[in-house]
Amino acid sequence: MLRARIFTAIVLLGVFLGAVFHLPPAGWLVGTSLVSALAFWEWGALMKRSPRERVIGATGAFAICLAFGLAFPSIFVVAPAGPDTAVTQAIGRWFYWPAAVFWLLVVPVWLNRRWSLSNRLLGYATGILVIFPFWGALTQLRQFGGVWLLSVMVVVWLADTAAYFTGRAFGRHKLAPAISPGKTWEGAVGGGAAVVLYGICVSSILPDVVRSSFPLLVISLLVLAATSIVGDLFESLLKRQAGLKDSSNLLPGHGGVLDRIDSLTSTLPLVALIWFNVGF
Repeated sequence: MLRARIFTAIVLLGVFLGAVFHLPPAGWLVGTSLVSALAFWEWGALMKRSPRERVIGATGAFAICLAFGLAFPSIFVVAPAGPDTAVTQAIGRWFYWPAAVFWLLVVPVWLNRRWSLSNRLLGYATGILVIFPFWGALTQLRQFGGVWLLSVMVVVWLADTAAYFTGRAFGRHKLAPAISPGKTWEGAVGGGAAVVLYGICVSSILPDVVRSSFPLLVISLLVLAATSIVGDLFESLLKRQAGLKDSSNLLPGHGGVLDRIDSLTSTLPLVALIWFNVGF
């Protein structure tokens, strides 16, 4: 299992870095649409839908993402410059608000009350709210450069890694024992501290408004760290309710696509929202 996990991680990292730095805009659009389609296919498993319905849902998600990106290339494919800049800004500023409200206000209540996806309409609506803003942010943020996108994603990976090791070393108080027994408050604090230190080190690439105010910088980083934990807990809850250990077995040793992007689905839309509101 460990060998498979390491091999898969190396392959995933190589494919991701190659895509981020070398794929043309249209290729990146296809790649992010495919990732989102696979995530939607796995979402169907969390809803306990039939294999046929899951395939139909994934195909529809891929087609919608691809069609939207092709219909508005100046928004999701080409860097925002020129006559379409105003449109790009408008979409960026409003596209991610529903996701922000969902992750910051709705999901904490959802976790507390442990709602389920038993209602079909609610299940699909939630899946759309989780996956499509993630797709938009992943597609759109790459416009600012592969290094910038990678730096943003490191925030999530660092929060998770630091929380794990801090929790292992100092964890005494469970964060959400009924959902994810391994997570502790001490680990969450350690993850937040690591993210703040990292953010200070890379603050030169952040929007001027955020960089010029140290309190705002720290608050933004802590919100992102907390939201990454919320995203992880949310998927953990849904997997437990569906009786699944992993969202799928697509990635040997790592589970499924949703298992790899659970924290990114909650954080990337917030980053895009912040950037398009204060970054231009």
